[in-house]
Amino acid sequence: MPAPRTVLLTGAAGGMGTLMRELLPAYGYQLRLLDQLPIEGEPDAITADLSDRDALREAVRDVDAIIHLAGISLEAPFEKILRANIEGTYNLYEAAREAGVRRVVFASSNHAVGFTPRPAETPVPGASLIPLDTPRRPDTFYGLSKSFGEDLASLYWDKHGIETVAIRIGSCFPEPTTVRMLSIWMSPADGARLLHAALTAENVGYTMVYGSSANTRLWWDLSSARALGYEPRDDSEPYAAKLIAEQGELDPDNPDHAYLGGAFCTNPPIWPR
Repeated sequence: MPAPRTVLLTGAAGGMGTLMRELLPAYGYQLRLLDQLPIEGEPDAITADLSDRDALREAVRDVDAIIHLAGISLEAPFEKILRANIEGTYNLYEAAREAGVRRVVFASSNHAVGFTPRPAETPVPGASLIPLDTPRRPDTFYGLSKSFGEDLASLYWDKHGIETVAIRIGSCFPEPTTVRMLSIWMSPADGARLLHAALTAENVGYTMVYGSSANTRLWWDLSSARALGYEPRDDSEPYAAKLIAEQGELDPDNPDHAYLGGAFCTNPPIWPR
């Protein structure tokens, strides 16, 4: 598949969206930005909610692909998750179908499998990694919405021929901020590399991958992401000593440390009402 030229980036004002606005143009993409909030310094950005179907139809017009980062990224009351993450993702796929867009990159989350027990020890490379086909075990309404998005993407491939790479993202920040994050961190540069691979790989159909850097303490299998052409270059290990000195090692008897989803499994951060 030729490299897309114009890519709609939803959630462009969010944390990862802001990082990708800066990094993806270097790969040759012209980004069309969409967010429910105005984006400072981006007068051409589309300010619209995912419930606004007319705005979505205009946003997807003549784009080559979509990177869908928009939605609530923490736990919230189910009604808010339903509107933003479930109905909003459906509205976007419907707009893509109507406009003939053939490739979507969907930001799923590790929280779709958040109640998966984490590996007890730092895995030996290639062994004891959480596989891609681990059963879904969402840890929140947020994680549940990402499970829905994965299935919706699969349906739109089988029924309408829209290809999707769904990425179960760990944590994409400039640097890891917790000991747990040492295992699931994705550097912004690796995030851009993975999105580029997801946009340009051929014949992806519906493909699911985990999204992180090549961390020494990696918990999951990156082989499907590598199969797209993704070559992560970063590792969280340079941050490990400082974080462990401040926070201590993960404690298997601490419920917040027992599962892949971390504190989302016990006391998830809540979106403001």
